[in-house]
Amino acid sequence: MTTGFPRSFRTIALIWLGWAVIMLAYQAFAPARLPLERPDRATSFSADETGPGRLKGRPYLSGAFLNTHVAWDSEYYLSIALHGYDDPQMRAVSPASTAEAPVGGLQREHPTWTSINYAFFPAYPFAIRALAAPLGLVGLDPVAAATLAGVLISLAGALAGMWALSDLAGERADDAIRAGFYLLIWPASIFLAQVYTEGLFVGLSFGALAMMGRRKWVLAAVLAAFATWTRATGGLLLIPFVWTWLADGGLRRLRSGSAVTLVLAAAPAIAYLAWRAILGARFGYVEAHYFGRGLLQLRATAQSFADLIDFMQEGDAQARAYYAVEGLAVLAAAVCSAVLWRSHKAVALYGAAILAVALTSGAALGLPRYVIAVPALFLAPARWGRSVTFDRLWSLASILGLAVFGLAFSLDFWAG
Repeated sequence: MTTGFPRSFRTIALIWLGWAVIMLAYQAFAPARLPLERPDRATSFSADETGPGRLKGRPYLSGAFLNTHVAWDSEYYLSIALHGYDDPQMRAVSPASTAEAPVGGLQREHPTWTSINYAFFPAYPFAIRALAAPLGLVGLDPVAAATLAGVLISLAGALAGMWALSDLAGERADDAIRAGFYLLIWPASIFLAQVYTEGLFVGLSFGALAMMGRRKWVLAAVLAAFATWTRATGGLLLIPFVWTWLADGGLRRLRSGSAVTLVLAAAPAIAYLAWRAILGARFGYVEAHYFGRGLLQLRATAQSFADLIDFMQEGDAQARAYYAVEGLAVLAAAVCSAVLWRSHKAVALYGAAILAVALTSGAALGLPRYVIAVPALFLAPARWGRSVTFDRLWSLASILGLAVFGLAFSLDFWAG
């Protein structure tokens, strides 16, 4: 297909390595130099979650090793990695819980309740468990070993995502390099260096799209299956897979008796159904009764946006600044997906589907992080970056935003 990937391989790897070192150093330096005044009032709930007692009852966020790389959902991934979904130290959802009035308690005190851990997919924490085992042999305690494993997996996923984007970018090596670089400096890409699923997910999902583009369906199917077991939106890879299969004359080949490629193209759906049969019911319960999220929750989403407008009117500058970035993230992802339609229809459709699901999940929140999975957000600007002016301005704006998000996450403030 294209030759940009091999040509830019070494340059991208060196940029990634330098970025990884800089991010690790920055997250040690910035919080020490610029401690933030608590609490964080960026959202309606963050003030309650970022006060001085924020780590009480949260042992997986209290370790000293790489502590600036764990916050918010990190505890669930570490808990599952170390003790499984029914970890007695974690919180569980009461049968009386609702999205409007969530009720939880410790799993060990309520063994029949549903652990909040079930709201998180298995591939990333299980990968952490596998890598943490040998890391523990060098003297790290279990939480430290799992934390280091989680960060390393995220960083490796970011590199894989860069390589995949470079392959999707086309034959021009400069476009390929810019696409990968723009991924690293997107403000919410701070999550690519944390104990969070974003790094692994972009590596798997972008890799699946790149292999689909090369018509290497077996590898594409395997990567898509693991992407689906990493985040729910991995199942949306079914859309570009089936679109490409149809564009290649799949129906004609199917009528002639060849169904192998169709089965491989359906891998995201097959993987999702397999997960659904094992963990899906409890996932749905926790999402609906505790987090208030779900698929195509139009009414709940409309109410969430209405509540957001009220909060913004009453909120302070922190809230307005944060939600300005939310809005810009949605706009950027939508515009870039539309621009990419002419040249990469399957990839553009996938990005649009991710955006649609994020915007109708029941909560108007976390969008800068969710759109990291939209390939067009990096592929379209990579072309525009042929203009030196655009490249410098896009990079400057992104890096300044990345610095703010990085400092916020490092100090347990809300970063999306």
